[in-house]
Amino acid sequence: MSKKGPLLYVNEIFESIQGESTYAGIPCVFIRLTGCNLRCSYCDTTYAYDDGSAMSLNEIIKKVNGYGCRNVCITGGEPLLNEHINKLIKLLKNNLFKVFIETNGSQNIDILPKGIVRIVDIKCPGSGMEQEMDWKNIKRLNRRDEVKFIISSKRDYEWAKSITKKYKIIDRTTVLFGLVLGKLKPKTLAGWILKDGLDVRLHLQLHKIIWPDKARGV
Repeated sequence: MSKKGPLLYVNEIFESIQGESTYAGIPCVFIRLTGCNLRCSYCDTTYAYDDGSAMSLNEIIKKVNGYGCRNVCITGGEPLLNEHINKLIKLLKNNLFKVFIETNGSQNIDILPKGIVRIVDIKCPGSGMEQEMDWKNIKRLNRRDEVKFIISSKRDYEWAKSITKKYKIIDRTTVLFGLVLGKLKPKTLAGWILKDGLDVRLHLQLHKIIWPDKARGV
């Protein structure tokens, strides 16, 4: 630990429109932490695997405060790999921010403080990472949380549908069915959902619709 206190490796901090979850469309400050334990086949943030700079909690809060936005999303990489994640969350909450965290589903989400929105990815076979999931996370979900499946094929869709039914995830929280751009068309996924009468939300990455040529947040 440095003289500045706990350090987190931060890939980028930026303000944008929340593009995912049922909160899509709201202004939000994103804190993207460095490092991920998974290597999904369709990953669009590979630059966050290793690239980042050490920042103290106070430095992070100061930069976030500079945007004047009260919504903060901590993402990655995989933010739960950082040993100081809870200190950051508690400091954000103490500063009256609404905190969202996006996690890849491989880590125990109950290590996180209460009162935040946990958006949990469940990796489909097309990701190549479905065996890395912590399936106990499903029992840890509450109504505030959301579950996201990113679908790249009919096989992924059928798998996500069966997992949703097997674990009765819809009874626990909101379920989002998203897609891999370039692999599946929105109208195709929408058609499958309507045909099967699923009680899930079609999930499009709004930020990629608004800024299709923007690869990073900054």
